[in-house]
Amino acid sequence: MYNPSHHLKQQNYISGLLRMLVWVAAGLTLSALALLVGYILFKGIPHLTPGLFARKYTTENVSLLPALVNTVYMIALSLLFAVPVGVGAAIYLTEYARRGNKLTAVVGITAETLSGIPSIVYGLFGSIFFVKFLHLGLSLISGALTLSIMILPVIMRTTQEALSSVPDSYREGSFGLGAGKLRTVFRVVLPSAVPGILAGVILSIGRVVGESAALIFTAGTVPEIATGLSDSARTLSVHMYNISSNGLYLDQTYATAVVLLLVVIVVSGLSELVAKKLTR
Repeated sequence: MYNPSHHLKQQNYISGLLRMLVWVAAGLTLSALALLVGYILFKGIPHLTPGLFARKYTTENVSLLPALVNTVYMIALSLLFAVPVGVGAAIYLTEYARRGNKLTAVVGITAETLSGIPSIVYGLFGSIFFVKFLHLGLSLISGALTLSIMILPVIMRTTQEALSSVPDSYREGSFGLGAGKLRTVFRVVLPSAVPGILAGVILSIGRVVGESAALIFTAGTVPEIATGLSDSARTLSVHMYNISSNGLYLDQTYATAVVLLLVVIVVSGLSELVAKKLTR
């Protein structure tokens, strides 16, 4: 015989168990993150010396400043190439392409596939196409173009999700006031989707900052500040790999990891501030 009270108790028990498992998973994730960050700070902060921020890299100071400047250059160039293309493609697929269109499905599958390709494959492609075929050499521009292809699916997919989350009532209200499709997209839909778009940009920045395999094959490992797009340059992640691979500069490697962590935090914070100002 069916007992409603017993069934309700069973549902409450299952809900409580699932809630507890969620809290345990969240606690483990935060604990792992806190342990990782704490370990990096503990090992790296004592070795943040003025020599690490010297303008000229030598084997004595192992300066990270040139790599830091090159990392900023690489972020700016990669976003300059990837954001307009990714956002533009997402706008077309979401706002202009007919729903259920085969092109939309193909592009979506392609983007998902590109997101799962290992970075070393991008590096080999960039080395063959940009470095050798286009004769760009090991340079800042080769690395930026390779990374822009790598982060393009992330920007495009997150922008699509952000645009799709904007209620249709916003579009209908704009059309009702006499606005055209283009004005509606750029004056109504895009401003509402800015937080989601910037979330994709932040994820892309994190991938650019942490990438090393692809850049070794395309941007090179020269420890100097790039003065032009054709100059070879190493980023912070490549710098960490180089100085840690020989086992002589482990303390400086931890110090570089601290700076790399701070760069990610600062960039994420600035992106959040920009998102808040644009959505006011």
